[in-house]
Amino acid sequence: MSGTTSTGTSTGSIATETGERDPFSLRPRDLRPVRTEPNGRRIRVLFNGQVIADSTRTLYVFETGHLPVYYFPRADVRFDLLTPTDHHTRCPRKGDASYFTITVGDRSAENAVWAYPDPIPEAAELADHVAFYWDRADAWYEEDEEVFVHPRDPYKRVDALPSSRHVEVRVGGELLADTHHPTLLFETGLPIRYYLPKLDVRWDRLTPAPTRTRCPYKGEARYWSHERPDGTRIDDIAWSYAESIPEIPKIAGLVAFFNERVDLTVDGVRQPRPSTPWS
Repeated sequence: MSGTTSTGTSTGSIATETGERDPFSLRPRDLRPVRTEPNGRRIRVLFNGQVIADSTRTLYVFETGHLPVYYFPRADVRFDLLTPTDHHTRCPRKGDASYFTITVGDRSAENAVWAYPDPIPEAAELADHVAFYWDRADAWYEEDEEVFVHPRDPYKRVDALPSSRHVEVRVGGELLADTHHPTLLFETGLPIRYYLPKLDVRWDRLTPAPTRTRCPYKGEARYWSHERPDGTRIDDIAWSYAESIPEIPKIAGLVAFFNERVDLTVDGVRQPRPSTPWS
């Protein structure tokens, strides 16, 4: 599913506060509410045709309950394009934040940048760094590849595996898809998604929807809706990535239905509907 968010899975070992690494996992055994990690990728932020931040020294900032955020060294940010504002916020995990407005030419983005000039000791690494609201910039790049929606979590994994399982998709008993050739997508923290060949989908029961979403791990998705015989309409019941990003090519052109909104049967076993933000 596009636009998904999650955190990595636990290894089940005893966690520490020291950042010591679990020998069986790349994720540090560190349960601090805010944790930083060096990011060696070149990250660029564009606004109104100008590169306003360009760094190979950003920090990943992981905060419990939030997506990862890039923090840029101040030296790698165009402060000549930023103006301090009177806006301030308080975070118990990081300290007092100050804000800046971006102005490039005739365009501005108010309070689009924030910093913790004097963070609390537990977040001392954030001093002399700033962060940007993702959706207030025009484009983000990791090296030379554009990234959408939010930073890619280095501890999130997405695997697409071809399968011979028998998958049936129904709504109210009506068959919408039936295949023995699904591709199963396993994404950290999310239900299994079943991507089906288009030839095995009943297109006469689906209508194109205007919805478009982007996922930093998979690409841009388009959607379809379904109208039941009683006139009840289920919007955005299925989606497809016409062209997935290079890392996940196996799902390009296939169709997936929301497990949360359909009756899914796999190898004759009815699957429970998961409870997620898409339920």
